[in-house]
Amino acid sequence: MFYEPDLNNHGLPFNPFKSCVVPRPIAWISTINANGAVNLAPFSQAAMVGSDPPYVMFSAGGHEIEGKRKDSVENAEASGEFVYNLATYDLREGVNISGQITDSGIDEMKAAGLTPAPSTLIKPPRVAESPINLECRIEQIMKLPGKSWSGTVWMVIGRVVGIHIKDEFIMADGKLDIARLKPLARLGYMDYTSVDHVFEMGAIDDAQAGTWRKAMGG
Repeated sequence: MFYEPDLNNHGLPFNPFKSCVVPRPIAWISTINANGAVNLAPFSQAAMVGSDPPYVMFSAGGHEIEGKRKDSVENAEASGEFVYNLATYDLREGVNISGQITDSGIDEMKAAGLTPAPSTLIKPPRVAESPINLECRIEQIMKLPGKSWSGTVWMVIGRVVGIHIKDEFIMADGKLDIARLKPLARLGYMDYTSVDHVFEMGAIDDAQAGTWRKAMGG
């Protein structure tokens, strides 16, 4: 099939776009407002966008209230800081709870039964239960226009200035045990997945490439 997103002429009962770009890591973002109140929210439009120095990003659509942005964006811009906490399968219920609270007066971390842990270089707290926390300072915020207020998104790019990793997830060879971490990721619709299987692929020689092309009919 082929369809044009502007026409939305896919003919399916559900829009398939979000299932075409998968899996998407979930950025579990903790911020604080001007009064020091904590906000925690998950965002599935997220990625690593650089490694030297390291950068990560998350993007958030417009708030359900016209003209208002999500608290995470407002707080991150005002303070210049946020924490990217790793969302995992074991913490999925906390992720889900924190994503469904829209009242700015509610501390999502507390409501989800999670523990705030002090960051080292920035003010927003980390999620203590999360095995990996990235302390970030804002590098840039970019507005991408949408067809509606809710469709308008703000892409928040942060430079990672500090990284916390729980020692029990570091293997004897010095690599992180990703299968044990079980990072949580978003698919389309209301579907999620987590990493429980890891494999390696190295460089291939011309003979291997030729075998691949032959198998593909090339």
